[in-house]
Amino acid sequence: MKLPRDLKGVELAKLLKKYGYEITRQTGSHMRLTTTVKGEHHITIPNKPLKVGILNAILKDVANHLGKSKKEIIEELFK
Repeated sequence: MKLPRDLKGVELAKLLKKYGYEITRQTGSHMRLTTTVKGEHHITIPNKPLKVGILNAILKDVANHLGKSKKEIIEELFK
């Protein structure tokens, strides 16, 4: 499955709530999300339309933390 090309940072933050991520702070144009599922983990997401490379890196980081493949994460979030 291809990554969406028109996803905004806020929309991704809402999708990641499925894995326990919550916005813990926002500084300028970036949001910091934190989860305590499988230990504490932080990611930073720009609050603007996401380029494919940035989205790919964020999903890879989330997948590594959760012990899943990036493909599994993509299928769970975007289907």
